Amino acid sequence: MGQISKETIERVRQATDIVDLINSYVLLKRAGTAFKACCPFHNEKTPSFQVNPARQSFHCFGCGKGGDAIAFITEYENLPFTDAVKRLAQRAGIAVVEDAHDPQEDENRRARGRLMDLLRDTAQFMHERLLRDPAAEHARAYMKSRGFGAEMAKRWLIGWMPRNPAEYLNWAKDRKFAGRDLVASGMAGLRDENHPAEGLYVRFTDRLMFPIRNEIGDVIAFSGRKLREEQQGGKYQNSPATPVFNKSRVLFALDRAKRPILTEKRALLCEGQLDVIACHEAGVEQAIATQGTALTTEHAMLLKRYTKDVVICYDADAAGLTSTDRAFRELAAQGLSVRVVRMPAGDDPDSFLKTHGAAAFGELVDGAAEFFDFKLDLARSDGRLDDATQRATLLALCAEMLAVMTDFAARENMINVVAGRLQVSATVLREEIAGRKRRERSRPKGAEPESPLTEAREIAAPMHHIVAFLSELALGSLTAQHFLAEQFESLHEAAPWVEGITILEKILAAGPDPRSPAAIHEFMGSLTEPERLALVNSLHADSVPGEDLQAAEQALAALSAVVLQKRDIAVKAALKQPGISPEKTIALLEEAKELSALMREMRQRSHFDDELPASTWKPKEPEWKKRWRQTNQ
Repeated sequence: MGQISKETIERVRQATDIVDLINSYVLLKRAGTAFKACCPFHNEKTPSFQVNPARQSFHCFGCGKGGDAIAFITEYENLPFTDAVKRLAQRAGIAVVEDAHDPQEDENRRARGRLMDLLRDTAQFMHERLLRDPAAEHARAYMKSRGFGAEMAKRWLIGWMPRNPAEYLNWAKDRKFAGRDLVASGMAGLRDENHPAEGLYVRFTDRLMFPIRNEIGDVIAFSGRKLREEQQGGKYQNSPATPVFNKSRVLFALDRAKRPILTEKRALLCEGQLDVIACHEAGVEQAIATQGTALTTEHAMLLKRYTKDVVICYDADAAGLTSTDRAFRELAAQGLSVRVVRMPAGDDPDSFLKTHGAAAFGELVDGAAEFFDFKLDLARSDGRLDDATQRATLLALCAEMLAVMTDFAARENMINVVAGRLQVSATVLREEIAGRKRRERSRPKGAEPESPLTEAREIAAPMHHIVAFLSELALGSLTAQHFLAEQFESLHEAAPWVEGITILEKILAAGPDPRSPAAIHEFMGSLTEPERLALVNSLHADSVPGEDLQAAEQALAALSAVVLQKRDIAVKAALKQPGISPEKTIALLEEAKELSALMREMRQRSHFDDELPASTWKPKEPEWKKRWRQTNQ
């Protein structure tokens, strides 16, 4: 009879959250760090059936039944073990292939146990070298420079791999560990894959060594920090994938952090081991980190077993911000709530704790912002909320991230928040999200997911149709160009409210002669690709009724009306915000009154609204654009 491999069974266990599984059969209620219900296996009135998310197990104190997710399905559905695994595999989308009985299975199990023995003993070997070996003085000095002493090293079993690889190889040989054991564990590799007789090399030499443990505390791999600048390799070097270690499924310090995470009801996600250790040493024991990789779907599923709330505490540099976005996508897709710590520039948790102390760091963590508030606050500080074009780009980015959220109520709340801060209606944002989802569904299988950051470089820059019309006039008429240049200050004041003003400003600042194809070509070459696309893809007419000057004046009046309308909407939205001060309320009411008077006066003077009359447009292509296209074909 065929059997399912141990690796497949383990994958099924890891992919199944026992709380979600049992909750689909029995209504569970949280009770502290666990969940309770009336037992589905015997009649009772007082709940004695308990589900432990940390251990991924269930137990009934009434009838004594218990076990993991597979055991629950086996008992509840009255299925054989193999069928129960298949049922859960189908639920998790995992393909199950039954293998013929392998007589090597027992040997493989023993080999796995031997790897665990080797890794455990290696951790102790390196730890003793760090504490006692005179050659490790520089390693001890480095730890001291980071504020860590011998007691911390003992608590975390920190070690040092000797610079001379023979020391470790001889130690392993004395303990009867074969070369194949060292290679399988990731501690060593073959000098020549095709000629094993060439011998082994030790993967880590003269590095400060951090043991990596699984959820139950077994050492399964290592991360080594280099101690000399001239050393080859990166600052950190991690164990390769082995039969017991996959970095995409391991979170550093989760074995220590899982109980504090359940108690605090949140996890603190950091970037590196030293940050995590510094947090734990300071009493912030819910800290964890990924292991030399970006956060993965497996990481997010693992965290979901322990909490619904993740606080990200990455460095405040460009790499940290990019990693924060990636982590949000994975966490939000699993229904987790994400907040972000606002770290001061140049600081990480380790340096901040040493400078400001645990209490100040605790305040930072407690004050973590909702992910979208963090993103938009950062955009505001960078000035990106003051420009309509950049707000449109932010809208696309936020829509992409909102689209991955699986918590409907949380997403609806965030849609309203984001729409308000980007000065668009929630309906517009929902349409953008729906478009993102449609494009994702139609994406060919295996193709890279759509990236708003890539799009920002490839698609046309956002451009309001009136601004596009004015740009056409400035490139096609010297009279209109001179007139608009005189209105430069008024146009600049419109930039926070309508898209594309920056492009128009570039035209007016450069002043290319509309009568010279060479001048137009040179100017177009000075624009970014999105800006060129915005102009070239516009389909406005090559002429309008009346003089160019009259057309420019009318379009400018229409643009002013749009700005007034958008300012009015923004003021009314601000008045609805909770917690605004009386002084702020009075100022906003005065502004609203002024805007209302200006809009009333404009309506009396002109029939224009935010749309130019359809009769002003013709399907013919502007001459300057036609020449530019011909030159660049």
